[in-house]
Amino acid sequence: MTARFVMVGGFLGAGKTTALGRLARLYQAQGKRVGVVTNDQAHDLVDTNTFRGQGIAVEEVPGACFCCRFDDLVSRVGSLEASERPDVILAEPVGSCTDLVATVVQPLKDLYAGRFEVAPYAVLFKPSHGIRILRNQSSGGFSPKAAYIFKKQLEEADAIVINRIDELNPPAVEELSRLVSEQFPGTPVLRVSATTGAGFDALAELLAQTGAFGRKILDIDYDTYAEGEAELGWLNATARFTSDKSFDLDALLTAILGDLATVCRALGGEVAHLKLIGMDDASAFAVGNVISSDTAPKLSLPSGLHPREADLIVNARVAIDPAVLENEVKRVVAVQCALAGVIADFRTSQSLRPGRPVPTHRYTEAKN
Repeated sequence: MTARFVMVGGFLGAGKTTALGRLARLYQAQGKRVGVVTNDQAHDLVDTNTFRGQGIAVEEVPGACFCCRFDDLVSRVGSLEASERPDVILAEPVGSCTDLVATVVQPLKDLYAGRFEVAPYAVLFKPSHGIRILRNQSSGGFSPKAAYIFKKQLEEADAIVINRIDELNPPAVEELSRLVSEQFPGTPVLRVSATTGAGFDALAELLAQTGAFGRKILDIDYDTYAEGEAELGWLNATARFTSDKSFDLDALLTAILGDLATVCRALGGEVAHLKLIGMDDASAFAVGNVISSDTAPKLSLPSGLHPREADLIVNARVAIDPAVLENEVKRVVAVQCALAGVIADFRTSQSLRPGRPVPTHRYTEAKN
């Protein structure tokens, strides 16, 4: 059986997890079996647990981008094929990764043509950082090297999908559409909200198309790419919450996110994405996010839970030293937990700067 392979890219905080979750439910409503493969520079990924908590079959490729763990990607897909026999495989690459057409799409189409039918490569556009980058604003946001990655992600897309339109007023949506069309002429532009579902019928229609897609091989400077990724401090951590009395999990997550965002601003580190998931022992959960230094914390999936015990996973991607990021995350969690009468026991913690990408395969021209 040939499975449809649908990879949706986009920068950190663009809304890929929410978008793929909605696509999964859309395909399931059509009677299709769905599997998801997530990807991260480290272990303990919020996204994996979010999909699992929604009852979606999921596998994870940790340790580097899909491009550098191509064989692991194929292996994880194989695990899904063995257990779920999916009609559709949804893949979520690392949000700081680009050059995916040359290193993932083309190798899949060439080496596994009889096994996978690869969909057009759509990239979600993140408005909060994208508007500043496309306006070439020097103040705020990321360095030119990080902005280089953002633009390269859009350059290789078969379609650019402006997400989070529910958070924007109509003039802002129009300006973004104009800027994207001017700077990436010839690339289809869609407007969607992964939160509300607006525009998702058009996105699903695009992803169902066949033809000459996934053929945009980038002219890319890997030195600039590597340096742009390395500017980000990366932290994945887990902790156990315990209390003598029930506590408001949603309120605690919101307080932690708000305090972390304030600390990062004070340290001068642009937030690419802060994401938390809190889970009780019955696998009910809440997910919260901060997607830039000038956006407020938001519970994308509130839980309404008041447990006495819960597990926490923190994924933080901020343009500061990873050791500083790790210390501040642990401090903030401890402070906010103490205020809520909760004890936080950290179980695991990994802080790093992403290493230089070394793709397993890199095609210099499109073969399929």
